[in-house]
Amino acid sequence: MNYIVLDLEWNQAADLQTKLEQELAFEIIEIGAVKLDRDRRKLDMFHELIRPQIFHKMNQVTGELIHLNMEQLEDSRTFVEVADDFIKWCGEDYIFCTWGNLDLLELQRNMDYYNMTHMSETPIRYYDVQKLFSIAFEDRKSRRTLEYAVDFLRLEKDTAFHRADADARYAAEVLVRIEDPKVFHNYSYDTYRLPKNRAEELHVLFDDYGKYISRAFPDKIAAMEDREVRSTKCPLCGESTRRRVAWFTNNGRHYYSVVYCNEHGLLKGKIRLRKSADNRIYVVKTLKQIGPEVLQDILMKRKHGREMRRERRHKPSL
Repeated sequence: MNYIVLDLEWNQAADLQTKLEQELAFEIIEIGAVKLDRDRRKLDMFHELIRPQIFHKMNQVTGELIHLNMEQLEDSRTFVEVADDFIKWCGEDYIFCTWGNLDLLELQRNMDYYNMTHMSETPIRYYDVQKLFSIAFEDRKSRRTLEYAVDFLRLEKDTAFHRADADARYAAEVLVRIEDPKVFHNYSYDTYRLPKNRAEELHVLFDDYGKYISRAFPDKIAAMEDREVRSTKCPLCGESTRRRVAWFTNNGRHYYSVVYCNEHGLLKGKIRLRKSADNRIYVVKTLKQIGPEVLQDILMKRKHGREMRRERRHKPSL
């Protein structure tokens, strides 16, 4: 299996009127990628600018960030031509690697806009190198800029950032510096395309937690009434758990619970409700081992939410 370290640059509307008129919010104008073999040795590079078909003016902020103007793109090929060649260049057996979680999303949106063949009909498993850097070198939670990671690892900075070819190369160099093979157990999943039914839903087991990605539901109520969404079986052993804190929410988008497994102790459940590409609702749920201090944090969060709701109920109307 090869690694395809991908970076994209995109333009957006230069004014509000153009933004309202267009179906696509971000138009890809540059694709850069590095291909590494299974031992993370460099095999090849892909880089090409793209002639705009949607936005014919460069957004000022975008232009200043990536140092490109429309004149530099005029002689380039179209997105369909470049993207088609890029997918062929990737080959058959590979995994995408990106810095952050936006590139695969925008690539698929642009491909859909031009009615291109889908890269996948289900969520795409990939590596978020930004996340892997945090796991390998920092606290697992922080999300740093690519330039920060390059400086942290004392890599040579011989090209300006915020161009697709340069950023793909820098991200590949960061990926190569990760030595612990356990870090590569931490896959990410792009959910632009969701499981179509219950049988396709994802149940993924990591070292100390499990992740569940649902199919799409018509609304939040239907999602939260689903038995699999609300299930708190231990993902590490599959056994039933005892409830310590029932599912609750303070904002209607994130739900929390705490349960106890006889074998694996306390587990924190978290449900994130997200909108799908067609404006339905899907769920990303995690169940993770925790210590007593996290239980206290969850209890305080629930208490704070109850107090806020109580204040709103008793607040006099104007």
